[in-house]
Amino acid sequence: MATLQVTPDLNMYYDVTDFAEPWREHETILLLHGNAESGEAWFGWMPELARNYRVVRPDMRGFGRSTPMPRDHAWSLDRIADDFIAVMDHLKIDRFYLVGAKVGGTMALHLAARHPSRVNTVTVLSSPTRGEDAGDRYRAWVDVIEKSGVVGWARETMTKRLGSSFPAAGIEWWINFMGRTASSTQLGFIGAVPKVDISQDLLNIRCPAQIITTQDNPLYPVDVVRAWQQKMANSELLVMPGASYHVAATAPLQCAQAVLDFIRRHAGKV
Repeated sequence: MATLQVTPDLNMYYDVTDFAEPWREHETILLLHGNAESGEAWFGWMPELARNYRVVRPDMRGFGRSTPMPRDHAWSLDRIADDFIAVMDHLKIDRFYLVGAKVGGTMALHLAARHPSRVNTVTVLSSPTRGEDAGDRYRAWVDVIEKSGVVGWARETMTKRLGSSFPAAGIEWWINFMGRTASSTQLGFIGAVPKVDISQDLLNIRCPAQIITTQDNPLYPVDVVRAWQQKMANSELLVMPGASYHVAATAPLQCAQAVLDFIRRHAGKV
């Protein structure tokens, strides 16, 4: 657990977990969390990943234990991608496998396109590619957050995020976890998401890409995901059973195993 002063306005928190045998070489996986989360969101993945890989979990600019951002912060995909690269540079990690969930996957795809020499493979789970496709929803969320706070927004939107079969205690944990996000960060970030469009990035990603979604995803139907996935030259789509949006949280073990299989199939080819 450590922090890095990436820019004057950002002291970025990150965690490095590594349970592989110290006498053998092993590679690195960089995990990018979603909106209103932190690197802690990956807890269900860690027993699978960290046994054989060095796992880096940063808290994105503004979120988790990183410096909160003001509401009028000028959010930039390039700046966010470069924040993550700064952490990897600091750790002297040249190449890595990249995984992102929800909007963290959006950032992961942009990072893979912007820094192709650094990324071995990229996996994204339930990630949007064009913010304006759900622009009305994001704009409505701003009103909810202004009236009910981040916790109130998380509570109102959690059922679609985790699905009706997720345990009640787990839903409450995720509500409180996401509710810790600074309201200034959340309002500014949500307001900026409709402007995000990584359609061109999809055409520029050359590393192997894995796209994971659920069969009955309530926010992004499989046909919609397949339409943009097929634009990527070297990609594959994995559709998992279930009706949650946040499959990385509702099926962490299955997702982690699928990602490890994908990584191992492409090891040594990049």
